[in-house]
Amino acid sequence: MISVTSQSNHLPMSPYLNRIKPWVSVICTSYNHEDYVIQALQSVVDQSYPNVELIVIDNGSTDRSVERITAFIQSYPTIQFIRNSVNLGLNRAFNQGLALAKGRYVIDLAADDILLPERIAKQTELFEQLSGPYAVVFSNAAYINAKGEEMGLHYPIDEKGRACLHVPTGNIFQPILESYFICTPTMMIRRDVLNELGGYDETLAYEDFDFWVRSSRLYQYAYVDEVLMQKRQLPNSLSAQVILPDNNLLRSTLVVCQKAYDRCTTPDEYRTLGDRIQTFIRKAFYAEQFDLALQFGKLLQQIKQPDWVTSLILGLSRMHLPVNGLYRHYLKWQTGRHIPGPPTKPV
Repeated sequence: MISVTSQSNHLPMSPYLNRIKPWVSVICTSYNHEDYVIQALQSVVDQSYPNVELIVIDNGSTDRSVERITAFIQSYPTIQFIRNSVNLGLNRAFNQGLALAKGRYVIDLAADDILLPERIAKQTELFEQLSGPYAVVFSNAAYINAKGEEMGLHYPIDEKGRACLHVPTGNIFQPILESYFICTPTMMIRRDVLNELGGYDETLAYEDFDFWVRSSRLYQYAYVDEVLMQKRQLPNSLSAQVILPDNNLLRSTLVVCQKAYDRCTTPDEYRTLGDRIQTFIRKAFYAEQFDLALQFGKLLQQIKQPDWVTSLILGLSRMHLPVNGLYRHYLKWQTGRHIPGPPTKPV
């Protein structure tokens, strides 16, 4: 293979580096990202690491994304490009790229995010030093807006640039059940693990919570304590969609919680999952997905009795109260009162 980064690399040591450095496959999925896709692709080409394969999937864009991708790859003919005539969903599109990937490690890149130049080099270096069943190396990230302006960091840092809080590593199955703490686009994943798991679950509306649950039961995670990624936050992000009555995110979350229930082995793990399910019941209630809230409640009762607040919400869910409009007005009011911090995920 010829690296997408080595086409402009004329260093004398390049042939030698190509032999000793494992290949990394970057799978970039694009859907109506005409304003950002070139910057995302350029961030891959500009990596300091010598052996990078780039696979781009346009998932049925209706804007000028395809035109811009096509123009970009004229200068980089080793880029593989798949153009879907319709949107197949994020997970299926990623799996299309995974089927073509040849690298030892894989990065799932959204076409509005940006890899910082040392990202692949530093994560690959740590992966190659690890011993034991590690599947993922992840890092800190900066959140940027549509203009590329920094909005905050995923983990707050000290004066040396290190995370100020504890970041779980190693066996992270229980921490994953407890909270969203990994910035998804910072992950570098072993390709053989992805293949073993069958890639992303194409029946779901999103990928990360499900992948974390399935992989962390079997494998360990490692953390590079540096900001190596810029994650773009846009008004139509998943975190915004989860409050809408017709979103499919929470239904996918119920499926993942059922998978997690089947994988729990200790009382602490079951208790942690039960606590998390109570938050999903509230989210489903606020989105007026009342039947779904009750399904979460049935799963919760297999673990523990709901607390009094959750019991109240489950009771109100049977009444089908029109709460979504009020809840969205409340969120707008909260946004106006507080300085925005790092965004939350739907799970």
